[in-house]
Amino acid sequence: MRHRIRPHHPRRAAFTATLALGALASVAASGAETPEAPVESVAAVDLDRYAGRWYEIARLPNKFQDDCACCVTATYTPRENGRLTVVNECRTADGKPNAVEGEAKLATTDGSNSRLKVRFAPRFLSFLGFVWGDYWVLDLPEDYSHALVGAPDRQYLWVLSREPAMDEETYAAILEKAGSMGFDVTRVRKTPQED
Repeated sequence: MRHRIRPHHPRRAAFTATLALGALASVAASGAETPEAPVESVAAVDLDRYAGRWYEIARLPNKFQDDCACCVTATYTPRENGRLTVVNECRTADGKPNAVEGEAKLATTDGSNSRLKVRFAPRFLSFLGFVWGDYWVLDLPEDYSHALVGAPDRQYLWVLSREPAMDEETYAAILEKAGSMGFDVTRVRKTPQED
């Protein structure tokens, strides 16, 4: 089988050269960028101490919380099977209470308990992998007074506290930690804890 040799076209060659140069420039530019630090969870979490009520101080905006105007809390209750019951509550813009109950389980089988999977879909759908969202504890002081929680794809981020208010110094330090892991902290919005 003979291969047909195409005649050389100066315009086509110039266009191809331009595309190649553009691709090389793109690769060079991407190589010059500083790679994002990996999203790392804390080494371990005492889930019994983590249980209880947390107040949402701030979050990255997300669709499933669009109706929550203020007073956002999350309450975790340990179960006998090692999982947690999760109850998220808030108030809508017109002052109505809104609540949803879900479940959290360990994301890995290697004994790590700072990476969880959470679902709020009905229990009968729990066999479907996509109904479980990542819930990684990214920062947690020894006294469990506050927590930074997020997802490894950096689409979700929450600043939680045991109290409905947080001092600015602590808040700034938490955001700095999130920023060091590549989260877009310029998009984080504070959550009012009063109507």
